[in-house]
Amino acid sequence: MKKIAIIVFGLAMSLFAASCGSNENTQENKKVAVTDTVKEKPVNVPAFDADSAYVYVARQVAFGPRLPGSAAQTKCAAWMEAMLKKVCDTVYKQDVHVKGGDGKSLPCINLIGVINPHAADRILLLTHWDSRPWADQDTKDKDKPILAADDGGSGVGVLLELARAIKTHSLPASPGIDILFTDVEDYGKSEWGEDSYCLGTQYWATHPHVPGYKASFGILLDMVGAHGAQFPMEGFSTQFAPEIQQKVWQAAAKAGYSSYFPYLPADEITDDHVPVNKLAGIKTIDVINLNPDPEHPFAAHWHTHADVMDIIDKSTLKAVGQTLLQTIYEQSASHN
Repeated sequence: MKKIAIIVFGLAMSLFAASCGSNENTQENKKVAVTDTVKEKPVNVPAFDADSAYVYVARQVAFGPRLPGSAAQTKCAAWMEAMLKKVCDTVYKQDVHVKGGDGKSLPCINLIGVINPHAADRILLLTHWDSRPWADQDTKDKDKPILAADDGGSGVGVLLELARAIKTHSLPASPGIDILFTDVEDYGKSEWGEDSYCLGTQYWATHPHVPGYKASFGILLDMVGAHGAQFPMEGFSTQFAPEIQQKVWQAAAKAGYSSYFPYLPADEITDDHVPVNKLAGIKTIDVINLNPDPEHPFAAHWHTHADVMDIIDKSTLKAVGQTLLQTIYEQSASHN
Protein backbone atom coordinates (compact mmCIF):
# COMPACT_ATOMS: atom_id res chain seq x y z
CA MET A 1 0.00 0.00 0.00
CA LYS A 2 2.87 2.37 0.71
CA LYS A 3 4.15 2.01 -2.83
CA ILE A 4 0.70 2.77 -4.23
CA ALA A 5 0.38 5.82 -2.00
CA ILE A 6 3.75 7.11 -3.09
CA ILE A 7 2.86 6.61 -6.74
CA VAL A 8 -0.47 8.41 -6.31
CA PHE A 9 1.19 11.25 -4.44
CA GLY A 10 3.88 11.55 -7.08
CA LEU A 11 1.29 11.56 -9.82
CA ALA A 12 -0.66 14.30 -8.06
CA MET A 13 2.46 16.43 -7.74
CA SER A 14 3.27 15.89 -11.39
CA LEU A 15 -0.19 17.00 -12.41
CA PHE A 16 0.08 20.04 -10.13
CA ALA A 17 3.42 20.99 -11.64
CA ALA A 18 2.06 20.54 -15.14
CA SER A 19 -0.93 22.75 -14.39
CA CYS A 20 1.31 25.47 -12.91
CA GLY A 21 3.36 25.57 -16.07
CA SER A 22 0.44 25.26 -18.43
CA ASN A 23 -0.21 29.00 -18.75
CA GLU A 24 3.29 29.86 -19.84
CA ASN A 25 3.40 26.93 -22.27
CA THR A 26 -0.04 27.47 -23.80
CA GLN A 27 1.05 30.02 -26.37
CA GLU A 28 4.11 27.95 -27.31
CA ASN A 29 1.95 24.84 -27.78
CA LYS A 30 -0.40 26.81 -30.00
CA LYS A 31 2.54 27.96 -32.10
CA VAL A 32 3.73 24.38 -32.55
CA ALA A 33 0.25 23.18 -33.50
CA VAL A 34 -0.18 25.99 -36.04
CA THR A 35 3.26 25.35 -37.51
CA ASP A 36 2.54 21.62 -37.89
CA THR A 37 -0.73 22.37 -39.63
CA VAL A 38 0.94 24.72 -42.09
CA LYS A 39 3.68 22.20 -42.94
CA GLU A 40 1.25 19.40 -43.78
CA LYS A 41 0.54 19.36 -47.50
CA PRO A 42 -2.75 18.05 -48.88
CA VAL A 43 -2.25 14.99 -51.04
CA ASN A 44 -4.48 14.62 -54.07
CA VAL A 45 -4.83 10.86 -54.60
CA PRO A 46 -6.78 9.46 -57.56
CA ALA A 47 -9.52 6.92 -56.96
CA PHE A 48 -8.74 3.27 -57.62
CA ASP A 49 -11.26 1.56 -59.92
CA ALA A 50 -11.90 -1.91 -58.48
CA ASP A 51 -14.26 -2.82 -61.35
CA SER A 52 -11.41 -2.35 -63.81
CA ALA A 53 -9.00 -4.36 -61.65
CA TYR A 54 -11.54 -7.18 -61.43
CA VAL A 55 -11.78 -7.33 -65.23
CA TYR A 56 -7.99 -7.59 -65.46
CA VAL A 57 -8.02 -10.54 -63.06
CA ALA A 58 -10.77 -12.28 -65.02
CA ARG A 59 -8.87 -11.77 -68.27
CA GLN A 60 -5.87 -13.65 -66.88
CA VAL A 61 -7.97 -16.52 -65.57
CA ALA A 62 -9.59 -16.85 -69.01
CA PHE A 63 -6.20 -17.86 -70.44
CA GLY A 64 -6.21 -20.91 -68.14
CA PRO A 65 -3.33 -21.97 -65.86
CA ARG A 66 -0.25 -19.89 -66.74
CA LEU A 67 2.34 -22.67 -66.56
CA PRO A 68 5.94 -22.55 -67.80
CA GLY A 69 6.01 -23.68 -71.42
CA SER A 70 2.24 -23.53 -71.95
CA ALA A 71 0.27 -21.64 -74.58
CA ALA A 72 -1.44 -19.78 -71.73
CA GLN A 73 1.93 -18.50 -70.51
CA THR A 74 2.80 -17.10 -73.95
CA LYS A 75 -0.63 -15.58 -74.58
CA CYS A 76 -1.01 -14.04 -71.12
CA ALA A 77 2.50 -12.56 -71.25
CA ALA A 78 1.72 -10.96 -74.62
CA TRP A 79 -1.51 -9.50 -73.24
CA MET A 80 0.19 -8.09 -70.11
CA GLU A 81 2.98 -6.59 -72.21
CA ALA A 82 0.41 -4.86 -74.42
CA MET A 83 -1.47 -3.56 -71.38
CA LEU A 84 1.73 -2.23 -69.77
CA LYS A 85 2.66 -0.42 -72.99
CA LYS A 86 -0.62 1.50 -72.80
CA VAL A 87 0.07 2.91 -69.33
CA CYS A 88 3.87 2.97 -68.92
CA ASP A 89 6.63 5.00 -70.53
CA THR A 90 8.88 2.00 -71.19
CA VAL A 91 8.38 -1.76 -71.01
CA TYR A 92 11.12 -4.37 -70.66
CA LYS A 93 10.76 -8.10 -71.28
CA GLN A 94 13.02 -10.80 -69.89
CA ASP A 95 12.40 -13.98 -71.90
CA VAL A 96 14.77 -16.51 -70.35
CA HIS A 97 15.01 -20.03 -68.93
CA VAL A 98 15.44 -20.87 -65.26
CA LYS A 99 16.24 -24.17 -63.59
CA GLY A 100 13.44 -25.76 -61.58
CA GLY A 101 13.92 -27.66 -58.35
CA ASP A 102 13.41 -30.85 -60.34
CA GLY A 103 16.26 -29.93 -62.69
CA LYS A 104 14.00 -28.96 -65.61
CA SER A 105 14.74 -25.92 -67.76
CA LEU A 106 11.67 -23.70 -67.50
CA PRO A 107 10.64 -20.85 -69.82
CA CYS A 108 10.35 -17.68 -67.72
CA ILE A 109 8.90 -14.34 -68.84
CA ASN A 110 9.39 -11.32 -66.57
CA LEU A 111 7.82 -8.00 -67.58
CA ILE A 112 8.79 -4.58 -66.23
CA GLY A 113 6.71 -1.46 -66.85
CA VAL A 114 8.45 1.84 -66.11
CA ILE A 115 6.77 5.14 -65.23
CA ASN A 116 8.89 8.33 -65.00
CA PRO A 117 12.09 6.55 -66.11
CA HIS A 118 14.35 9.54 -65.37
CA ALA A 119 13.32 9.95 -61.71
CA ALA A 120 16.09 9.14 -59.24
CA ASP A 121 13.65 8.24 -56.45
CA ARG A 122 11.97 4.99 -57.49
CA ILE A 123 9.35 2.67 -56.05
CA LEU A 124 9.32 -1.00 -57.06
CA LEU A 125 5.92 -2.72 -57.17
CA LEU A 126 5.91 -6.43 -57.93
CA THR A 127 3.75 -9.52 -58.07
CA HIS A 128 3.99 -12.96 -59.64
CA TRP A 129 1.63 -13.91 -62.47
CA ASP A 130 2.16 -17.65 -62.99
CA SER A 131 -0.11 -20.46 -61.78
CA ARG A 132 0.89 -23.32 -59.50
CA PRO A 133 1.23 -26.55 -61.52
CA TRP A 134 -0.13 -28.67 -58.66
CA ALA A 135 -3.14 -28.35 -56.35
CA ASP A 136 -1.15 -29.89 -53.51
CA GLN A 137 -3.42 -28.47 -50.80
CA ASP A 138 -6.61 -29.85 -52.35
CA THR A 139 -8.32 -33.15 -51.55
CA LYS A 140 -8.65 -34.18 -55.21
CA ASP A 141 -6.85 -33.66 -58.51
CA LYS A 142 -3.71 -32.77 -56.63
CA ASP A 143 -1.54 -33.27 -59.70
CA LYS A 144 -3.50 -30.78 -61.83
CA PRO A 145 -2.73 -27.04 -62.13
CA ILE A 146 -4.86 -24.33 -60.54
CA LEU A 147 -6.36 -21.25 -62.20
CA ALA A 148 -4.75 -18.91 -59.65
CA ALA A 149 -7.27 -16.07 -59.67
CA ASP A 150 -5.98 -14.83 -56.33
CA ASP A 151 -2.53 -16.41 -56.07
CA GLY A 152 -1.20 -14.84 -59.27
CA GLY A 153 -4.08 -12.98 -60.90
CA SER A 154 -5.07 -10.48 -58.21
CA GLY A 155 -1.70 -8.76 -57.89
CA VAL A 156 -1.45 -8.20 -61.63
CA GLY A 157 -5.01 -6.85 -61.72
CA VAL A 158 -4.27 -4.34 -58.97
CA LEU A 159 -1.00 -3.14 -60.50
CA LEU A 160 -2.39 -2.76 -64.03
CA GLU A 161 -5.25 -0.64 -62.71
CA LEU A 162 -2.86 1.33 -60.50
CA ALA A 163 -0.72 2.15 -63.54
CA ARG A 164 -3.83 3.22 -65.47
CA ALA A 165 -4.85 5.52 -62.59
CA ILE A 166 -1.40 7.11 -62.55
CA LYS A 167 -1.48 7.55 -66.33
CA THR A 168 -4.79 9.42 -66.18
CA HIS A 169 -3.90 11.53 -63.11
CA SER A 170 -0.41 12.73 -64.04
CA LEU A 171 2.03 11.76 -61.32
CA PRO A 172 4.68 14.52 -61.01
CA ALA A 173 8.25 13.91 -62.14
CA SER A 174 9.06 12.04 -58.93
CA PRO A 175 8.92 9.28 -57.88
CA GLY A 176 9.46 6.83 -60.69
CA ILE A 177 7.42 3.63 -60.56
CA ASP A 178 8.64 0.23 -61.73
CA ILE A 179 6.02 -2.51 -62.06
CA LEU A 180 7.56 -5.99 -62.11
CA PHE A 181 5.51 -9.03 -63.13
CA THR A 182 7.57 -12.08 -62.20
CA ASP A 183 7.17 -15.56 -63.62
CA VAL A 184 7.80 -19.10 -62.28
CA GLU A 185 7.21 -18.12 -58.67
CA ASP A 186 5.01 -21.08 -57.81
CA TYR A 187 6.99 -23.95 -59.34
CA GLY A 188 8.52 -24.81 -55.97
CA LYS A 189 8.14 -27.63 -53.47
CA SER A 190 9.26 -27.83 -49.87
CA GLU A 191 11.28 -30.99 -50.57
CA TRP A 192 13.23 -29.11 -53.25
CA GLY A 193 14.16 -26.32 -50.83
CA GLU A 194 13.06 -22.71 -50.43
CA ASP A 195 15.18 -21.59 -53.39
CA SER A 196 12.94 -23.64 -55.71
CA TYR A 197 10.34 -20.88 -55.36
CA CYS A 198 10.48 -17.33 -56.78
CA LEU A 199 12.68 -18.31 -59.73
CA GLY A 200 11.71 -15.38 -61.93
CA THR A 201 12.37 -12.93 -59.13
CA GLN A 202 15.71 -14.53 -58.35
CA TYR A 203 16.68 -14.06 -61.99
CA TRP A 204 15.57 -10.40 -62.04
CA ALA A 205 17.30 -9.64 -58.72
CA THR A 206 20.65 -10.75 -60.19
CA HIS A 207 19.91 -9.52 -63.75
CA PRO A 208 17.83 -6.33 -63.34
CA HIS A 209 16.22 -4.70 -66.37
CA VAL A 210 18.55 -1.73 -65.90
CA PRO A 211 22.17 -2.38 -64.83
CA GLY A 212 22.72 -1.24 -61.26
CA TYR A 213 19.00 -0.71 -60.71
CA LYS A 214 18.01 0.56 -57.27
CA ALA A 215 14.75 1.69 -55.71
CA SER A 216 14.02 3.58 -52.51
CA PHE A 217 11.75 0.71 -51.49
CA GLY A 218 9.60 -2.08 -52.85
CA ILE A 219 6.10 -3.47 -52.21
CA LEU A 220 5.17 -7.03 -53.13
CA LEU A 221 1.54 -8.06 -53.60
CA ASP A 222 0.54 -11.70 -53.11
CA MET A 223 -3.02 -13.01 -52.82
CA VAL A 224 -4.61 -9.56 -52.53
CA GLY A 225 -8.09 -10.17 -53.94
CA ALA A 226 -10.05 -12.63 -51.81
CA HIS A 227 -13.21 -12.12 -49.77
CA GLY A 228 -12.38 -11.35 -46.15
CA ALA A 229 -8.66 -10.90 -46.78
CA GLN A 230 -6.46 -9.55 -44.00
CA PHE A 231 -2.95 -8.20 -44.44
CA PRO A 232 -1.11 -8.39 -41.11
CA MET A 233 2.55 -7.40 -40.78
CA GLU A 234 4.48 -10.27 -42.36
CA GLY A 235 7.61 -11.26 -40.45
CA PHE A 236 10.36 -10.91 -43.06
CA SER A 237 8.95 -7.49 -44.00
CA THR A 238 9.24 -6.39 -40.37
CA GLN A 239 12.80 -7.69 -40.33
CA PHE A 240 13.99 -6.25 -43.64
CA ALA A 241 12.01 -3.01 -43.99
CA PRO A 242 10.06 -2.01 -40.85
CA GLU A 243 9.93 1.67 -41.81
CA ILE A 244 8.40 0.82 -45.20
CA GLN A 245 5.88 -1.45 -43.55
CA GLN A 246 4.86 1.37 -41.22
CA LYS A 247 4.61 3.79 -44.15
CA VAL A 248 2.22 1.53 -46.06
CA TRP A 249 0.09 0.66 -43.03
CA GLN A 250 -0.23 4.36 -42.20
CA ALA A 251 -1.23 5.05 -45.80
CA ALA A 252 -3.90 2.35 -45.49
CA ALA A 253 -5.31 4.15 -42.45
CA LYS A 254 -5.35 7.51 -44.25
CA ALA A 255 -7.08 5.91 -47.23
CA GLY A 256 -9.73 4.45 -44.92
CA TYR A 257 -8.69 0.79 -45.09
CA SER A 258 -7.05 0.14 -41.74
CA SER A 259 -9.46 -2.76 -41.16
CA TYR A 260 -7.68 -4.63 -43.97
CA PHE A 261 -4.21 -3.74 -42.66
CA PRO A 262 -4.18 -4.59 -38.93
CA TYR A 263 -1.12 -3.81 -36.82
CA LEU A 264 -0.66 -7.47 -35.99
CA PRO A 265 2.55 -9.50 -36.34
CA ALA A 266 2.49 -12.47 -38.72
CA ASP A 267 4.73 -15.36 -39.66
CA GLU A 268 7.77 -15.02 -41.91
CA ILE A 269 6.78 -16.09 -45.43
CA THR A 270 9.23 -17.14 -48.13
CA ASP A 271 8.02 -15.00 -51.01
CA ASP A 272 9.32 -12.80 -53.83
CA HIS A 273 10.33 -10.02 -51.45
CA VAL A 274 13.04 -12.23 -49.92
CA PRO A 275 15.34 -12.32 -53.00
CA VAL A 276 14.61 -8.64 -53.67
CA ASN A 277 15.90 -7.83 -50.18
CA LYS A 278 18.77 -10.31 -50.11
CA LEU A 279 19.97 -10.31 -53.73
CA ALA A 280 18.98 -6.88 -55.03
CA GLY A 281 19.45 -5.03 -51.74
CA ILE A 282 16.13 -3.19 -52.01
CA LYS A 283 14.05 -2.82 -48.85
CA THR A 284 10.84 -4.57 -49.78
CA ILE A 285 7.74 -5.64 -47.89
CA ASP A 286 5.07 -8.26 -48.60
CA VAL A 287 1.38 -7.38 -48.60
CA ILE A 288 -0.07 -10.89 -48.30
CA ASN A 289 -3.35 -12.35 -47.06
CA LEU A 290 -2.57 -14.32 -43.89
CA ASN A 291 -4.55 -15.93 -41.07
CA PRO A 292 -3.58 -15.34 -37.41
CA ASP A 293 -3.25 -19.11 -36.87
CA PRO A 294 0.44 -19.98 -37.43
CA GLU A 295 -0.52 -23.61 -38.06
CA HIS A 296 -2.76 -22.57 -40.98
CA PRO A 297 -1.46 -19.17 -42.14
CA PHE A 298 -3.00 -19.20 -45.62
CA ALA A 299 -6.58 -18.88 -46.85
CA ALA A 300 -8.59 -22.03 -47.53
CA HIS A 301 -8.35 -21.62 -51.33
CA TRP A 302 -4.53 -21.47 -51.30
CA HIS A 303 -3.01 -24.02 -53.72
CA THR A 304 -6.42 -25.58 -54.39
CA HIS A 305 -8.87 -25.66 -57.30
CA ALA A 306 -11.05 -23.22 -55.35
CA ASP A 307 -8.72 -20.38 -56.39
CA VAL A 308 -11.13 -19.11 -59.06
CA MET A 309 -12.98 -15.86 -59.77
CA ASP A 310 -15.68 -16.70 -57.21
CA ILE A 311 -13.31 -15.85 -54.37
CA ILE A 312 -12.27 -12.46 -55.79
CA ASP A 313 -13.81 -9.48 -53.99
CA LYS A 314 -13.78 -6.01 -55.53
CA SER A 315 -13.74 -4.46 -52.04
CA THR A 316 -10.43 -6.16 -51.29
CA LEU A 317 -8.94 -5.08 -54.62
CA LYS A 318 -10.05 -1.52 -53.83
CA ALA A 319 -8.49 -1.55 -50.36
CA VAL A 320 -5.11 -2.68 -51.66
CA GLY A 321 -5.07 -0.50 -54.77
CA GLN A 322 -6.16 2.65 -52.94
CA THR A 323 -3.55 2.05 -50.24
CA LEU A 324 -0.79 1.80 -52.83
CA LEU A 325 -1.95 4.97 -54.57
CA GLN A 326 -1.98 6.75 -51.21
CA THR A 327 1.59 5.58 -50.58
CA ILE A 328 2.82 6.68 -54.02
CA TYR A 329 1.21 10.13 -54.01
CA GLU A 330 2.38 10.80 -50.45
CA GLN A 331 5.90 9.96 -51.60
CA SER A 332 5.43 12.32 -54.53
CA ALA A 333 4.19 15.12 -52.26
CA SER A 334 7.29 14.79 -50.11
CA HIS A 335 9.47 15.59 -53.15
CA ASN A 336 7.38 18.37 -54.68
